[in-house]
Amino acid sequence: MLPHFSLPSSLSAKRSKVIATAAAGTLAVAIAAGAAAATLPSGTAAGSAGADLTMVVGQQNATRAASADAMSGAQLVINAQRVRFGLQHREDVATAKAAAAQAAAKASAAKAAAAKAAEAAAAKQAAASRAASAAQPTHTAVTQQAAEPSGSPQQVAEQLLGQFGWSGSQFSCLQPLWERESGWDVTAENPSSGAYGIPQALSGSSMASSGPDWQTDAATQIRWGLTYIQGRYGSPCGAWAHEEAEGWY
Repeated sequence: MLPHFSLPSSLSAKRSKVIATAAAGTLAVAIAAGAAAATLPSGTAAGSAGADLTMVVGQQNATRAASADAMSGAQLVINAQRVRFGLQHREDVATAKAAAAQAAAKASAAKAAAAKAAEAAAAKQAAASRAASAAQPTHTAVTQQAAEPSGSPQQVAEQLLGQFGWSGSQFSCLQPLWERESGWDVTAENPSSGAYGIPQALSGSSMASSGPDWQTDAATQIRWGLTYIQGRYGSPCGAWAHEEAEGWY
């Protein structure tokens, strides 16, 4: 069964024209047959045959018209379906393209947002690093100020032992070592070798690596002397053992 479909007005007019043409043909044949029958005597076989002919021709023409009408209607329905399907396909394609464009726009926006977030995070991290770097010197200065030793040279030395990882027992070796070398005098100087200060640095100016006041400050000299002992002998007791064995360290 063909689907029900309402034909456009132009197609309905065409259909009507086909039916009218078929009917006209039937009418013409009928008139001709009637005329032929009229020339024959009434009741003759020829008159009867003419009437039958008129009826048969009319039936055939009506059948042809109906068949042509059915075929034309079916073709029109098919054509209309094709047009409808074509329009639907175009609409589907347009919808798919619009959806793809919208998805691409969303992806681009998401990518831009992610890049912006990463940039903001990097800027925040850089700011935090700068803040930490700016705060570091102040923290270091406060730490050094809090750890700055005071008192006599011997007391200063005892306070600095812990900064080098040594226990207070190492002072029992350090005390006689520098007592023999300089008597714990910050201005002690060996006239023959030029060794200077509490640790008898040779030359004395090498203690400038621990501070610019190396000539007069006990803490600067002691800090340099303990650094020297750690690098060369490992501990004050190691230096004292070498002093006792060799007479120098």
